[in-house]
Amino acid sequence: MNQLDIPRENLARTAYQQLKQDIIQSHFGPTEKLLMSTLKARYGLGVSPLREALSQLVSERLVTAESQRGFRVSSMSIAELKDIYDARAQLEGLIVELALARGDDLWEASVVAAHHALSKVNHLETVEDQLTHWDLRHQAFHQAVADGCQSPQLLVVRQTLMDQAARYRYLWLKQTVFSPQALKEKQQEHLILFNALLARDSQASTMMREHLMGPVTIISKVLGEQGVR
Repeated sequence: MNQLDIPRENLARTAYQQLKQDIIQSHFGPTEKLLMSTLKARYGLGVSPLREALSQLVSERLVTAESQRGFRVSSMSIAELKDIYDARAQLEGLIVELALARGDDLWEASVVAAHHALSKVNHLETVEDQLTHWDLRHQAFHQAVADGCQSPQLLVVRQTLMDQAARYRYLWLKQTVFSPQALKEKQQEHLILFNALLARDSQASTMMREHLMGPVTIISKVLGEQGVR
């Protein structure tokens, strides 16, 4: 099947997903010019789906549009890192408070299932393992917790902040989860949080905020080593 046989929206979605992943994983670095010729060669796609993908990434603040000059990967900074993570932590704390008040038995069951899957990841051999096993299950656990707030609007804002944090999170993943000791520590941290959630402990919201702010120090150090201020 060639591109002419594929619906336009599917091509744009493919371009968006592939380009977003490459930006998150630093294949294209901060402030790097995104040349259309380079993107066409890398993804085997035409100008139209690539432009749609770039426009969507502009709305997510991963790409910057330059008037009459194309597109560029958005810059990164320690100040932005701290702002995004603080906003995420504050929002997630509120979401946990609502989940504790509104979550029913089915919510508890979904949290139990997601945590069980996460706890089963006890060995990682490659960076790919981090992304395909641990991080997917990690995000699924946090999503299960957040769903208990029963607020579609809050969940949309939450996803927006997660998208903005994705490049920073990837730096943290590469520095921490690949270490067996760090993986063990994260599993223990999630277990403590999990137990607090099931007990409907009011401190769970504070614990969630602290949990989400934990990576900031590590990421700040990595950015500093890369010359980012």
